[in-house]
Amino acid sequence: MKRWHKFAIGSAAGIAFAGAVLFALDAADKAYPPPLDKANAVSAEVLDADGQLLRAFATSEGRWRLKTAVADVDPQFLRMLIAYEDQRFYDHGGVDVWALGRAAVQLVSNGRIVSGASTLSMQVARLIEPREGRSLSAKLLQLVRAVQIERRLSKQQILDLYLTHAPYGGNLEGVRAASLAYFGKEPRRLTVAEAALLVALPQLPERRRPDRNLKAAEAARKRVLDRVAVTEAVGDGEAERAEGVGVPPRRMQLPALAAHVAEAARRKEPDVLKHQTTLKKQVQQGLEQVARAAAMKLGPKLSLAMVMADAQTGAIVGEVGSADYFDASRSGWIDMTRVNRSPGSTLKPFIYGLAFEQGLVSQETIIEDRPADFFGYRPRNFDMSYQGDVTVREALQLSLNVPAVKLLDAVGPSRLMVRFRRAEVRPVLPPNETPGLAIGLGGIGMTLKDLVQLYTALANRGQPSRLGDGITGTPGKLDGEPLLEPVAVWNIADILSGVIPPAGAPQRGIAYKTGTSYGYRDAWSVGYDGRYVLGVWVGRPDNSAVPGLTGYGTAAPILFEGFAKSGIATTPLPRPPAGAVRIAQSELLISQRRFALNASGLLVASGREPAPQIVYPPEGAHIDLGAGAGDLSPLMLKLQGGRAPFRWLANGKPLPDLSRRRTQQWLPDGGGYSKLTVIDSAGRAASVGVFID
Repeated sequence: MKRWHKFAIGSAAGIAFAGAVLFALDAADKAYPPPLDKANAVSAEVLDADGQLLRAFATSEGRWRLKTAVADVDPQFLRMLIAYEDQRFYDHGGVDVWALGRAAVQLVSNGRIVSGASTLSMQVARLIEPREGRSLSAKLLQLVRAVQIERRLSKQQILDLYLTHAPYGGNLEGVRAASLAYFGKEPRRLTVAEAALLVALPQLPERRRPDRNLKAAEAARKRVLDRVAVTEAVGDGEAERAEGVGVPPRRMQLPALAAHVAEAARRKEPDVLKHQTTLKKQVQQGLEQVARAAAMKLGPKLSLAMVMADAQTGAIVGEVGSADYFDASRSGWIDMTRVNRSPGSTLKPFIYGLAFEQGLVSQETIIEDRPADFFGYRPRNFDMSYQGDVTVREALQLSLNVPAVKLLDAVGPSRLMVRFRRAEVRPVLPPNETPGLAIGLGGIGMTLKDLVQLYTALANRGQPSRLGDGITGTPGKLDGEPLLEPVAVWNIADILSGVIPPAGAPQRGIAYKTGTSYGYRDAWSVGYDGRYVLGVWVGRPDNSAVPGLTGYGTAAPILFEGFAKSGIATTPLPRPPAGAVRIAQSELLISQRRFALNASGLLVASGREPAPQIVYPPEGAHIDLGAGAGDLSPLMLKLQGGRAPFRWLANGKPLPDLSRRRTQQWLPDGGGYSKLTVIDSAGRAASVGVFID
């Protein structure tokens, strides 16, 4: 009994001692935890819409340290890494006892270190808590930290830390930064040769940097490929083939795209490490390539800006704020996509669109291009010459100023400004001025983004889209009335798609308009297909004049090159809506064959009758014609005033016959919003918008 009694007492004492040791270790672990918070200090990243890296920012220590997870790298690289560095990684608790024993025996037998016993967990401990020298105390601390890390993190999380912090020479840290710098790609797909180099470099990163010590890098990679465990991991013959592949001798620059967007993102959300944008990397690369090439031709002090947007979603897919962000001579740090400048003639399509919508003109209507005086305002053409009688189509394609001002005088500058507000665009007028005829020739301030937002309506059957800002702004189609009716939009696209491309540019099936502001300060070109809008501005950021600067000669070639280098296939322009046809001049109403103004600047109205006015249906009325049941009833239209005969148009489509009566029946094609217009023989028009239920 005494023997059993002593055994019990001894066992209890042993358990108590072990418990005390464990308690002490646990207390020490809690009192001196590993500095895992330091591991969160990584580079901020700006990503495109698909998660591709556009630009990264160095850490406060000047390191390129891109956060990397197991899912971000090639699985074969992970197999090779574990096979070479830590074969029992998934079996030990931070310290590989077998490797320690082997290293100790080899040290005693050979009198020097033959192989190490450092596990990946120990390497992570060293990376997040670096110490000078390789003393015994430092090694013991690594052992303790490795055990602490294993208690807190999963194996995958430990690998994530290694992949993020492993040193690769210079200020490169982590597998992603190294793969981008040496191979120019993300590490999701690596060859055996590439993976072997990335396994080898972290052991002696400065001595093995391929951009400085190519032979040492090749030897280190060969050492990895010759390891039996690695050979087994990559498959028979793969290691031998990889040894014949050259090591990249240069270090490439990490992606550095979208400088202005990236800076704006950092200012808005300085604490965020990953900034998602709506940009597309391929598009952004193409536009920046075009901008750099154009800047070399433009000469000193000139800058340029480009914005490309998806007209259907409003997402900005490419944005260049200046020719070169770091070029002080061009004030490259100024984002010229956000600066108000005179838009020149780029607003003329919207003037013509209103005239088409109101039935004032057709494409083949004759309009005079001769000197005109609008109560003291005397617009002149860009080349100071006049064309005489031209068609409306020719007037817009040639960007003639006098016809545009005549049409703006007829439709009203205030009405044009109201339409701009439908697209959430509010141009800046000169101080203490109301909208006047000068706005048709660029007498207002507007940003490049505003202009592109307006043109989304032309690419999207009249419905504008909000662009957002490419970062945190929310793009999307705007609710409410369209900027222009679909038939008017089609007429504009039909005209602008017929404008001759600049010299040397291929016909890409796009509609485009150019503009040059007063004094040769701004050159513009905006083009669109059935999906995307691209706007280009060229000028000096200080608003100085640039002799010879023109929209057609300077900005239009950049526009066509931008579409070509964006990598986006051309989408056909929208098909004509119902009733959209180009009517020959001989088939036009007499009142639409020529657009004329009298001496007072008013539409000609020969006769004593007042202008026509639609009395039924009234503006904005909701009329139940049985649209929900699918069997529509005709609607009786009534007007007062005007001179017969009358031509009625529904959504821009003429009704079959002229009428001398002031009533007319109309059978709608379907429910929803419709625009009704009546034109009398003197060319005077009236319109109302109604909703058919």
